[in-house]
Amino acid sequence: MMPRTEILKDVVADFRIAASFVTIVPVASSKPAGDGAIARATWALPVAGLLVGLAGAASYALASKLGLAPGTAALLALVTTTLITGALHEDGLADTADGLGGGRTRERKLAIMRDSRIGSYGVCALILSFGLRWSALAAIANPWAVALALCAAHAAARAGVPAFMSLVPPARPDGLSASAGTPPGRSVAAAFALGTLVLTFALGPGKALAGLILLSLAGLIMARLAIRQIGGQTGDILGAFEQVGEILIMLVAAAFLHAGG
Repeated sequence: MMPRTEILKDVVADFRIAASFVTIVPVASSKPAGDGAIARATWALPVAGLLVGLAGAASYALASKLGLAPGTAALLALVTTTLITGALHEDGLADTADGLGGGRTRERKLAIMRDSRIGSYGVCALILSFGLRWSALAAIANPWAVALALCAAHAAARAGVPAFMSLVPPARPDGLSASAGTPPGRSVAAAFALGTLVLTFALGPGKALAGLILLSLAGLIMARLAIRQIGGQTGDILGAFEQVGEILIMLVAAAFLHAGG
């Protein structure tokens, strides 16, 4: 049996890899990122997402404390989370929208997704993403409820990424997704469990169930779309999936709040 100290070191190393994978926080890892290390560390993505959500929540709480309106506080929270992640997921969403929307062939779609320039589809996707998330947080308004929504959204949106990577093959032999590898079953299960735990604690069983159903449907739709159009998933597709997850969970939180749920 592996000593507890070694287990703890592996857990910390995995978290560092996961955090460096989805944020710009300079977290050095003692564990090499090769040989499937990134794939194994994907179980910690919801934990990294939780910390991103907490940063956004702190920004919102501070803005509210200073007397700023909910709309302004919501915008500052989104600015905070975007800065921490380096707009990685937003970039993936924009590239996915441009590639799938603007290309006619598989090769052209993949080429567009690799192009650093942004097109009209990408701009529209970003406007919708920021607009929907901003309106949801502004509608929730209460700083504590906003904090719970942010933590739930950022953790749960990343919890499905390992399963998506496991079930949908890479669209190209190179690139971020292909180099990361395929997450093992235990990492997929652990990520799902952690995401569900955070979602249930933050929003309650009813909202959590609604969120999980929507996330699953979104994952199935995006998986089918990616396989049919480009033959699989890429890092951009994963980023887009995360963004859709954030949007859905925040909308669920806002909708249930106003429905009295």
